[in-house]
Amino acid sequence: MSDATLHSATQDPDDFAVQIADSIESFIVATTEVARGDEPDSAVPFMLLEVSQLLLAGGRLGAHEDIVPEERYETDTGPDLDVDDLRERFARLLDPVDVFSEVFDPYEPRKAPVPFRISDNLADIVTDLRHGLAHYRAGRTTEALWWWQFSYFSNWGPTASATLRALQSLVSHVRLDQPLQELDGLDTDEDVAEDDLAEEAGRVMAEEIAAPLGLRRAPAPR
Repeated sequence: MSDATLHSATQDPDDFAVQIADSIESFIVATTEVARGDEPDSAVPFMLLEVSQLLLAGGRLGAHEDIVPEERYETDTGPDLDVDDLRERFARLLDPVDVFSEVFDPYEPRKAPVPFRISDNLADIVTDLRHGLAHYRAGRTTEALWWWQFSYFSNWGPTASATLRALQSLVSHVRLDQPLQELDGLDTDEDVAEDDLAEEAGRVMAEEIAAPLGLRRAPAPR
């Protein structure tokens, strides 16, 4: 199924598969556009909106009954498209707020926060979504839905949820005029405990990142 027929008038716009595919393609297109860096002032608020909308589609997939592919083995979609350029563009665009800390599984007790990068997360999400979109465009609708649902539970859902929390936290810190904890020097290949995170964190005022990322502080309460 080509791009031209992806939104064919013969397709029912109320169809579940069409709606999910539209949401996913919209996220990929929007994320790619933001990564170009043409409008850096609106990057963080815009990605907050886009990830939120993507997770609505993910929630619909998660609430749906298990989708079973028609074939026993997944059809080969060919090599996944390279996302290194997307990853690197976001890393430059989001510096110095790219790294954030996240508890990997909230139901595993006493787990220390783990460092992640928003740029890595967005690239990984796009990779998963494109894989399913390749099935969809080839006319394998059930296989596309199966892949999106499976990878929502196993990878892109948790990754998008963590990214949304990071973006929402960033916007909230700036809008509420609350200083951010800086994670400069912390990298995702390090194994650090919670105390190490606190020790490495410095103080950086919201004003230092508000203007470049298009964020504005809310007025202080009277």
